[in-house]
Amino acid sequence: MTTTIRTAPNTICFSNCLYSLYQTPHRLRKRMLATWTPDQELNQVRQRSGADMKRKLKWHDLIALGVGGMLGVGVFVTTGNAASRVTGPSVFLSYIIAGIAALLSSLCYTEFSVQIPVAGGAFSYLRVTFGEFVGYFAGANILMGYVLSNAAVGRSFTDYLAVAFGVNHSDSWRVKVDGLAKGYDMLDFPAVALIILLTLCLCHSTKESSILNLIMTVFHLVFFGFIIFVGFFHGTAKNLVNPVGLTPHGVRGVLDGAAMVYFSYIGYDSVSTMAEEIQNRSKSWYGEVKGTIVPFPNTTSI
Repeated sequence: MTTTIRTAPNTICFSNCLYSLYQTPHRLRKRMLATWTPDQELNQVRQRSGADMKRKLKWHDLIALGVGGMLGVGVFVTTGNAASRVTGPSVFLSYIIAGIAALLSSLCYTEFSVQIPVAGGAFSYLRVTFGEFVGYFAGANILMGYVLSNAAVGRSFTDYLAVAFGVNHSDSWRVKVDGLAKGYDMLDFPAVALIILLTLCLCHSTKESSILNLIMTVFHLVFFGFIIFVGFFHGTAKNLVNPVGLTPHGVRGVLDGAAMVYFSYIGYDSVSTMAEEIQNRSKSWYGEVKGTIVPFPNTTSI
């Protein structure tokens, strides 16, 4: 009797494991094709997340986040590289094409964020529309995009900082590690320090980080305006065609450059992910006609 009591729980546990493994393909297939309703995304997921975040952002904070994402330091990282290697003087055409693509994408984000104002962004939108499997890959792609973009901007920060201090070779500020593949063997501690500092600022408070973003956005607007103003007075159109012409690599070079400079627009989707932290969402996200709030279609559950 004693032996039976001791072995029965182990037998039951092993049987449950086998049954779970047997059911895994069916459950996985069911989860892959399962879609969420807007009501589930807005209410059930939020309840499982615990207490709601305190809403501190306003509509002008969203504008600053969107503009800051599109006029961020990515412009300083990609423009010179694309112009020198791929597009030539026609890099401005690449920016126009990439800007139109980003505009169309942002309109899609706007439509979804009105319907489902949650912090999941594209992950939540695709989970509601196509199911969890597609949403999972979208979320992984978003994380990878932000990680790679932050790494690129951080390393470029080291380059600019080294030049500002009169150092010709920025690798002198990096640490070489033997044994790693060439091109990946230079540890960039200034870039790591910058990313950690900005991460701490973001984790401290959403409102304070949005104020910092607003200050940097204003600085970027003034800086870009200064460049455009000086360019009109001191630039010359001859530089667009001399010495190799406007499009030295043809149409393909312009399109390849558009794919490269689109990196500069990464971050505009952060506006939709901040939808859950907006004050007075009924005024910020709904249409207002003659003082009466008129909700968009399919938003009655919000």
